[in-house]
Amino acid sequence: MVREKVTLSTRTLQWKCVESRVDSKRLYYGRFILSPLMKGQADTIGIAMRRSLLGEIEGTCITRAKSDKIPHEYSTIIGIQESVHEILMNLKEIVLRSNLYGTSNASICVKGPRSVTAQDIILPPYVKIIDNIQPIANLTEPIDLYIELQIERNRGYRIKTPNNFQDGSYPIDAVFMPVRNANHSIHSYGNGNEKQEILFLEIWTNGSLTPKEALHEASRNLIDLVIPFLHAEEENLHLENNQRKITLPLFPFHDIVAKLSKKKKEIAFKYIFIDQSELPPRIYNCLKRSNINTLLDLLNINQEDLMKMEQFCIEDVKQILAILEMEKRFTIDLPKNKF
Repeated sequence: MVREKVTLSTRTLQWKCVESRVDSKRLYYGRFILSPLMKGQADTIGIAMRRSLLGEIEGTCITRAKSDKIPHEYSTIIGIQESVHEILMNLKEIVLRSNLYGTSNASICVKGPRSVTAQDIILPPYVKIIDNIQPIANLTEPIDLYIELQIERNRGYRIKTPNNFQDGSYPIDAVFMPVRNANHSIHSYGNGNEKQEILFLEIWTNGSLTPKEALHEASRNLIDLVIPFLHAEEENLHLENNQRKITLPLFPFHDIVAKLSKKKKEIAFKYIFIDQSELPPRIYNCLKRSNINTLLDLLNINQEDLMKMEQFCIEDVKQILAILEMEKRFTIDLPKNKF
């Protein structure tokens, strides 16, 4: 457990981690304060942050399993101690961390008799298991167990539906939320009109994120949601005074790196996601809404397409060009297999 002495400032708004501990590989705890706040502000921030922590942060989990030996979800297999339903529930509990976007494939291929745990899952290189000893099944006889898995990164909670069954595969309830629980409390001090507040935030995570990382991610997501309101008046003024039309050169972004080995770099850029670049939150959000997830996606469009995106301006294009120039210095060890 780590505790820090709380020092209050009457001039500047400050935050601090006052308690941090790791209860297990799948349970992290953090307690944070924000102060000094005016009366009512702590409740406003606390409610918004709690909702963002529980609903806006993305997580990675197993969403589908497939095996030729499984006749239906509630069947049992000779040589396996658990029922199919119990195995699916164990897969649901596996905690993963990744920078994956969309879906990816994984698998389990083992021979009994033995215990099957999370470390037996064959994963893409960009997905990490938090707790290797999480149980999946117990093989009591010398049989082969092969299960194909689908991994997905998303947010919130998704319940499987009967029409999701395809080709003998079985969907799994997806709990994408890395934050298990979040609470806020308020401490008031001072007298009369001088009264001020301290906001206390408590965060429990499943280990795929630390509470501090979750707080940062929730704050960024909350800011991204309200940024359009800040630019609403600017956009109206721009439309009213739009007498000068900007003419953009119609060259694709990958002309910047034309002198490099095209094939090798295209493969490399496929594995560099835009959140690995130092993009401002607003630009990052616009690109994600347009389904641009990797640098390869970005290299395959031109400036005119970018300018057609909502809330994009010429300065944003210049900033992306500067970042692409910097990406030339990346050296990547590519995996032999594509996932």
